[in-house]
Amino acid sequence: MSRAKELFIIAVDPGPEQAVGQGDLSLALAGAELIDLVEAEVVTVDGDRIVPGGRATPGDRLLGEAAEGLIRQPPYERIEDWLWRRGRDLSAAYRAALEEDGELTRKRSGRRPFGSERVEPVDTPTRRRAAERWEAKEPVLADLASAVGVDAGRSDDEPGFDDDAVTTVLAAVHDAVMELEAVRQRRTIENAAFANLWRGP
Repeated sequence: MSRAKELFIIAVDPGPEQAVGQGDLSLALAGAELIDLVEAEVVTVDGDRIVPGGRATPGDRLLGEAAEGLIRQPPYERIEDWLWRRGRDLSAAYRAALEEDGELTRKRSGRRPFGSERVEPVDTPTRRRAAERWEAKEPVLADLASAVGVDAGRSDDEPGFDDDAVTTVLAAVHDAVMELEAVRQRRTIENAAFANLWRGP
C-alpha cells in the first residue's frame, strides 16, 4: 500500500480531533507520492528538482498516474511546483479510489438523515497496517501527518531523516501547507474588510 493511502486513512480516521483541510491534505498526499516514487527509484531529487529515472510504473494506480505525469525535460520540475500541480484535488481522488476499493464507508454526522456526510475507514487489513505504522510513529508518515495538523506525539529531539531527498520533500510539504494557510488568512482579512466597507460606519 502506498504511503499516500496510509496518510489519507490516518487523516480521516475518527481518532484525530481536528478536521484536516482538504487543501492541506492534497499537498501532503502529493508529497507522500513523491517520497514513494523516490524510494521506488522512479525519480531522484537534485537540489529542489525532480529528476525522472527509470520508467518503471508503480503497481498502485494513483502512483502510476503520478509517475506518468512527471516532467521529463530539463530543467525538470521544482518540488514545490509538483506539490501544487499534482496536489490539485488529490484528496478527492484518493477518497474516490479508497471508496471504490472498499476501504472507506460513508457516514452521516448526527442523528438527522440529512446531516453532513463524512467518510470513515473500514476495518480492513489495509487500515490495520496503516494504524500499526501510525502507532509505531513511522517517521515519514508521522511528519506528513503533522504537516496537516494530525499529531503522532513525536518529540522534538527525535533524529532527522537519513535520506536527504526525503528531508527535502518533507520540508517542501510543510512550506506549501504554511503558504496555503497564509493565503487563507489573507482572504479572510480581505473578505472582512470588504464586508465592513459595505456595512458602513
